[in-house]
Amino acid sequence: MSELHLLDLPSPVGIIEIAGDAESIHSILFTDRNEPQHLLNAGTPEPLKQCAQQLEEYFKGERTDFDLPLYSIGTPFQQEVWQALMEVDYAKTASYKDIAVAIGRGKAVRAVGSANSKNKLTIVVPCHRVIGSNGTLTGYAGTLERKEWLLAHERAVNEQSKLI
Repeated sequence: MSELHLLDLPSPVGIIEIAGDAESIHSILFTDRNEPQHLLNAGTPEPLKQCAQQLEEYFKGERTDFDLPLYSIGTPFQQEVWQALMEVDYAKTASYKDIAVAIGRGKAVRAVGSANSKNKLTIVVPCHRVIGSNGTLTGYAGTLERKEWLLAHERAVNEQSKLI
C-alpha cells in the first residue's frame, strides 16, 4: 500500500474527509471541522480527485451512483453487508432486516446494524439509506441530521428527474 493522502471536501452537510492512496479510496467520513484542512494540491492522488468530483456531482444532484476504486477492511460478514448496501437504490431505503435477509441471514439484524456502523465509505456505500423496520431514522455515525438531509436530498433529486 502506498502513502495515505487526505482531502477535505466542503459539502452542504459539513466537511467530508476523503482518505486514500494512488490506487483507491480508503475512507470517506464526516468531520466536526468547520474549515477544510487538507486541500487539493499537486500531490493529491487521482482517486481522491475523482472521489471529490463525484461527491460534488452527487450534492449538485447530477450523480446518483459512484464509480470509484474502493478499499475497505472488514470481516467477511461486514463485507457482505457493505456489498448489500450498494444494492439499495438511490432515493430508496431498506431496513436492517431487509439487509439481513438480502445476505441470507435473516436473524442477524443487530449484526447488520453493527456492520453498517463500521462502514468508512459514507455516501458512496450508502449506509444512510438503512432505516428501522418501522420506518424511523435510526443510528447513523454521521449524525441523524445528516442522514435526514441525505435522504431528503436524494428524494428531491429523484422527484426532479421525473419531471424532466
